[in-house]
Amino acid sequence: MSAPIPVVICDDSPLARKQMIRALSPWNLDITQVSHGLEALEAVRAGKGHLLFLDLNMPIMDGYQCLERIRSQDLPGLVVVVSGDIQEEARKRVMALGAIGFIRKPINTQNLHDALAAYGILNELEELPEETETRPANLSGETLALQDYYQELSNVAMGQAAEKLARLQGAFIEIPVPRVRLIDGEEIAEMLDDLRIDSRRTETLCQGFLGPGIAGEAILTFDRHSLEDMSRLMQVNEEPTPSLRREMLMSVANVLISAYLVSLGDQLDVRFSQSPPVILGTHYHMPSAAHLKEVRTSLSIEVGYRLEGYDISSKLLLLFTEDSLQTLNERTRYL
Repeated sequence: MSAPIPVVICDDSPLARKQMIRALSPWNLDITQVSHGLEALEAVRAGKGHLLFLDLNMPIMDGYQCLERIRSQDLPGLVVVVSGDIQEEARKRVMALGAIGFIRKPINTQNLHDALAAYGILNELEELPEETETRPANLSGETLALQDYYQELSNVAMGQAAEKLARLQGAFIEIPVPRVRLIDGEEIAEMLDDLRIDSRRTETLCQGFLGPGIAGEAILTFDRHSLEDMSRLMQVNEEPTPSLRREMLMSVANVLISAYLVSLGDQLDVRFSQSPPVILGTHYHMPSAAHLKEVRTSLSIEVGYRLEGYDISSKLLLLFTEDSLQTLNERTRYL
C-alpha cells in the first residue's frame, strides 16, 4: 500500500469535522484537523494539505479569506468547500477564488463520494482493504458537548434560511458563526429586558413553534434604520406606511424563521408547526421576569444576518422551553 494522501479538514465545528472523518474513512488518508482558516494555511504550508476541505463561516479567518491567501501565495493543493451556506453567490465566489468544488452540509459518505468523482479526485484516492480498521485514530473515543451538535445543526439551518432570503431579496446574505448557549431563566429575563429597552430603535417579531416534545419561541429583531434600505431593496417607491412596514417585516420574518425551522426540523426528523408572527408591543408582550426566573435551563441559539451592500441587519434568537431539552438531546445524539 502506498503512503496515505495528506488531507486537511478545516471547520470550526467539531461535529462537522467528525462527520467528514467518517465520510473519508474508506480511503487511505493522513488527516489533519484545524478549526479556522489561519490554521489551515499553516497546515498547507507544512505539506499536510494535498486536499483541503474548507468551511466558510469560521472565526479568526473564514473560508473566503483562506482561499484568497492560498491563491495570492500560490500554495499547493486542491480545495473543496464544504459549507451550510448554500447561496448560489457563495458557490460562485469560492469557485472564482480557486476552489475546485462545493459540497453542501450535512456531509455523508455517498454525497462526498459522488462529489469527489465529479471533481476527478476519486481516482487519486486509494481504498483501504475491507479488513483494515477504518475508524481513524483521531476519531476514536472523541466526545462532543451537546452545544457542538446544536452549533452545527444551526450552521446548516441558517445557511438554508440565508439562501431563501437571498432569492427573495436578490442580495448576498452575510452570516456569522451562530452563538449557542445553555442559559437559565435569569439570563433569559435579561435578554428580553434588553429587547424591551431597545424597542425604540428596533422592530421585534415573535413566533412560537411546536413539534413532538419540542417547543419554543423565535424572536427576530431589525434595526429600524434597516427598514429604509429594505423599502429600496423591495422597490417600494412610496413612503412606507405603518401597514406597509408591517408587511415587509412579516415577509422577511416568514422566510427567515420558517426556512430555519424547516431545516432544523429536517436534521432532527421533526416537523414544526408555527403560530403566525406578531410584532412585539402590538399583540404580543414579553413574559414576566418572575415567571422566567423559574426556568432552570434553556437552550438559546442566536443567529445574525446582514445583506451585503445594504444597511440591513437582523438577529434571530431561538429560545427552547426547558421541557424540550430531553427530546432535543435524544434526537441529536444519533448524529
